[in-house]
Amino acid sequence: MFNDPLPNKIMHEEVSLTREVDAIQIPSGDTITLPTGTPVVITQTLGGTYTVATSAGLARISSSDADALGVDPDEKHEKQAEADRLADASLEEQVWHQMKQVFDPEIPVDIVNLGLVYDCTLSESDSGTDVDVKMTLTAPGCGMGPVIAADAQARIMSLSEINEARVELVWDPPWNQDMISEEGKMKLGMM
Repeated sequence: MFNDPLPNKIMHEEVSLTREVDAIQIPSGDTITLPTGTPVVITQTLGGTYTVATSAGLARISSSDADALGVDPDEKHEKQAEADRLADASLEEQVWHQMKQVFDPEIPVDIVNLGLVYDCTLSESDSGTDVDVKMTLTAPGCGMGPVIAADAQARIMSLSEINEARVELVWDPPWNQDMISEEGKMKLGMM
């Protein structure tokens, strides 16, 4: 639903921001403000966010600020089609689907197919279903770790049946390229 490429006329071409936006600097994970008129090049759009190249380096812009990039954020029909498809899916399948919508802004493969999600446990509580996720990063020093974990948590919490979602970053076992799924390796040209 979020993985459709932008029209070629926007992707990889310089555009100027039509208004000021908050962004996440890559790879530090620091919040920065990009002023109106800042020239940017959209390099990736996956998981509902936009990775842009600026004169100061890479930054990630939220889908809520897509209009500042000149992108039409109306994905209502796509979202409805996806919701219809998942209507009969188990809650666990829906949780995994949500995590497949989360991307490292520097890698065009979702966190599940990158092999970053080590464990996902659903448990019933008095208020609904709780989800506990253990995930890692491709590199321990990645400043985007808390941002990626928060994205996963927000995606899981978007499911109405979920009471609480906890996403923990873990480092054991250390991630390596053998953990990437076949689908992920194909997307990365490793097969």
